[in-house]
Amino acid sequence: MKAMIWRQIDVVLRNMTPVLVTLCLVVLSVTPLRLPEISFVAPPLVLMSVYYWSLHRTDLFPAIGVFGIGLFQDILSGAPMGLNAFILLGVFGVCVSQRRFFYGKSFLVVWWGFMIVAGGALAAEWLLMSVVRETVISPQPAYFKYLLTIALYPPVAWLFAWIHRFLPRTA
Repeated sequence: MKAMIWRQIDVVLRNMTPVLVTLCLVVLSVTPLRLPEISFVAPPLVLMSVYYWSLHRTDLFPAIGVFGIGLFQDILSGAPMGLNAFILLGVFGVCVSQRRFFYGKSFLVVWWGFMIVAGGALAAEWLLMSVVRETVISPQPAYFKYLLTIALYPPVAWLFAWIHRFLPRTA
């Protein structure tokens, strides 16, 4: 009886892994690093996670989970409520709609897709923050954030792929 309960807990936790990993990245992304102005150029690890899991395991990464992750990030980071939820849902929607195109493609094609999606997401974030603050924010930090994000995607995606190996084949 006890073994069966532990097996069920194991299955549930494995099925929740993409969402739990992304929630951990939210907490990691708002952890103070004691570096001045780093938040303006820090790579959006949550965006990378949403992109990866939306392409590879949509069955374990539902839209409501993405919405909750976005709101959680807004609460912890002090961003306008709904900003990250809106951007992450946009990334999720693009990824789910283009999932067939990326299926079975090489990593370089998936990375190219990430460059496009991340560029759109970071441009939308910059634009929405400019609207909220009622002034045009300098795009230079967003540009450096974009470059750092696309440079760090390969090792982060490798980590996600390693985690992916431990997930059940079907939910």
